Amino acid sequence: MEMYRLVPHQAHPPLAITSTQARVIGRDTNWLRLRWRIEGAGRLVVPKFAGKGRADGLWQTTCFEVFLQPEGGEPYCEFNLSPSERWNAYDFHSRREGMAERPVQREPVCTMRMGSSFAIFDAAIPGAALPQAHCAMGLTSVIEEEDGHKSYWALAHHETKPDFHDPACFTARLAPPSAT
Repeated sequence: MEMYRLVPHQAHPPLAITSTQARVIGRDTNWLRLRWRIEGAGRLVVPKFAGKGRADGLWQTTCFEVFLQPEGGEPYCEFNLSPSERWNAYDFHSRREGMAERPVQREPVCTMRMGSSFAIFDAAIPGAALPQAHCAMGLTSVIEEEDGHKSYWALAHHETKPDFHDPACFTARLAPPSAT
């Protein structure tokens, strides 16, 4: 269970959020389980429950994303996961090009828990929807605080504006699933 410290984009610093971490809790043939922890979450905006189902534009408020790019190739996929329980998945044939909805037969499971000064978001993505090879991985989050203030968190940033599709953000590695 490796923990990854996410950093906010320098042009969009947080107000009250002091840190955001992400970790892979486990991966087997059935599920990829991920957890994000947000410290200083007293002003965090949490989207209201909307029920399971695909939705676009989740990044316009608090959401969590994972990008997976199989080694040796340019195509990659993106999973957007919301505390509202809405989600979406996309394929790209190159950076921000050729976007298409990624087939997912079973919906991800998303759970948000709020503490007094922190929040934890857990997500489980069905294994059948994921690349089965070693992948470069980007773990990110868009954090909205009260009054519409947003910060953009990733493993690394390269551009002068936030761009989670930038290969500089794909600094983690995800191994193929283990047998159950």
